[in-house]
Amino acid sequence: MKQHPPPGVYWPVLSDAAVPLVSEVLVTDEMGRQKAIHIPGERPLTVYVDKQELVTLMTLGGAPEALVLGYLKNQRFVHQLDEVVSIQVDWEVGAASVKTRDGIASLKARQEKRTVTTGCGQGTIFGDILSDLDAIRLDADARLDQQTLVAIVESVRQHKSIYKQAGSVHGCAVFRGAEMLMFVEDVGRHNAVDAIAGRMWLEGLSGEDLVFYTTGRLTSEMVIKGAQMGIPFLLSRSGVTQMGLEMAQKVDLTLFGRCSGEHFLLYSGAHRFLARHHMNQGAVES
Repeated sequence: MKQHPPPGVYWPVLSDAAVPLVSEVLVTDEMGRQKAIHIPGERPLTVYVDKQELVTLMTLGGAPEALVLGYLKNQRFVHQLDEVVSIQVDWEVGAASVKTRDGIASLKARQEKRTVTTGCGQGTIFGDILSDLDAIRLDADARLDQQTLVAIVESVRQHKSIYKQAGSVHGCAVFRGAEMLMFVEDVGRHNAVDAIAGRMWLEGLSGEDLVFYTTGRLTSEMVIKGAQMGIPFLLSRSGVTQMGLEMAQKVDLTLFGRCSGEHFLLYSGAHRFLARHHMNQGAVES
């Protein structure tokens, strides 16, 4: 169902181009038996900004407008929501047309300075995003206790998902306490986080009291995007890369990996974590 902006809040003009997330196919198992299963969609979406080609994203297609908006925000192409006039997605040509109010300064130069990351389907980082991290200040007073962390992991485990139905996708979620506010799946975890960033922007949701969860590994790109969203806590069902940890330490972000059941590994930012065995003594020392 198409969302509408709250009264008095600016939104770009957005198409409503979500597509079916799974399709049914026939497969043959090791015994020669045929059966129907579901597989996730994967569609190329080429993003054009003011008629200039920017990037092609491989996506599930569940929230393409939010994906494009979040991508533009996380890559620092736009800084204010009212800079974007419209985002129109047309799956017949596999394109998203973005119209901005005043254009994007130095777009060509920034495209030339592009880093291909380790994100599924290959993510990208444009321009001088790494140098921009020095300006990010995450809430040092935010706290996450162990009981809430375990509840978040259990909430994701029980959540109805495309992964359970068809596999082959990554999921990302945003929580306030143990309450799930958003859940997005896509073929690449970087797409899922961009779609969440876009939705947060549209809803005016700031990140200082939120927790971000992903099923995928925490690479430098994932940490950078989480920090840009102002979220002090990142949780992953998977592991953490060396550069991901270095980025988390650089911006003082609290990073958890290998989250399953009641198990987890705390990699950085321990001063924000209230461990169960230290609940009566305050936060764990870094």
